Amino acid sequence: MVDQEEILTQGGIYLARLDPAKGAEVGKIRPVIILNAQTILDIVPPTVFVCPLSSQSQPVFAGLHVKFSPRDNLKVTSYALVEHCRSITISRILYPRLAQLTSSELFIVLHRLQRLVGL
Repeated sequence: MVDQEEILTQGGIYLARLDPAKGAEVGKIRPVIILNAQTILDIVPPTVFVCPLSSQSQPVFAGLHVKFSPRDNLKVTSYALVEHCRSITISRILYPRLAQLTSSELFIVLHRLQRLVGL
């Protein structure tokens, strides 16, 4: 459940419960990057837009996936699975934050998302 005193941060990496997954969706409890603008997060929205992370990537997705080195409580090399970005209810987020992306890392993820949708 969400601790209302802790505000999510854009570019923050948190664990999230992504089950139940359908078809090719990624599921289970896994790290996700929060993509919402901070001004939206500050009002504690009911849903957030996230990018799931995985410890594995496939070469066919090299133009979309973003690699991150371990840091803080993100213990393994991880890949942002941009093609799996989605909205989830805020109650799926588990605290505390595992790590924080730099502004340049967040920019790369958002740029890859733009590429995905043809912008």
